[in-house]
Order: sequence, then structure tokens, then C-alpha cells
Amino acid sequence: MRILHTMIRVGNLQQSIDFYTKTMGMKLLRTSENTEYKYSLAFVGYDDESKASVIELTYNWGTDSYDHGNAFGHIAIGVDDVANTCQIIKQAGGKVTREAGPVKGGSTIIAFVEDPDGYKIELIENSQADKALGN
Repeated sequence: MRILHTMIRVGNLQQSIDFYTKTMGMKLLRTSENTEYKYSLAFVGYDDESKASVIELTYNWGTDSYDHGNAFGHIAIGVDDVANTCQIIKQAGGKVTREAGPVKGGSTIIAFVEDPDGYKIELIENSQADKALGN
């Protein structure tokens, strides 16, 4: 078994595709539209779906925002250099909500960015990604 994708609902599909591809460096893997049920899908990721988990962006026609509730936390992405990645994201117009630095109570370097719909994305240094965040 393996995780295939994580689905998040978005208010503007093209804006989200642009964020994940142009700002976060993912590839647009495929899109589809369901006219009967009025939704569009876009799958984005760093590698082909047969090799890696991806994100499914779901746009329900006519819905431009969602209440995230308090259960969803974040998507985590491993990067080689968290501080440098934050700079690249900012230069691309992305929103960094927590600058690079050690996690509270530990030494793992992390940062947080936010996508256009307010979903949090945690950046974790690849060299530390396999360790518990408290270490």
C-alpha cells in the first residue's frame, strides 16, 4: 500500500495551479472536468503519480472559499535548504508565515508558507526530515 494523493478544495483553480507549479516548483500532472457534477480537478506533484504522492486540487464550480475547520494541520515538504527556499517562495510572490528556524523544543529546521486558500505548508530540511521534530 502507499499514499496516492491528498485532496484539498480550492477557490480558484488556476491561481492554485500557478502557486503549486510556479511558486512551489511542482509539475501539473493532469486535469479533468466533470460537467454533470460541476467540479474540476488538477493533480500536482514533484514526480509522476506512479512514483510519488501528489496533491489533488478540487474546484467546486461557484465556490470561492472554504472553512478549513480545526482538524487539518498542514502538508509537509522536504527541501535541501529551508531558508533559501523561503527566499525563493517570497520572490515568487508566496507568503511565508514562519521564517526558517528550529522547531520549538528541538533542532530540526522548519518554516511555514501558505497557499492562496490559506492551507499551511511546512518546509523541513531534507537532512533532518526523517527525524522526530523534537530532536
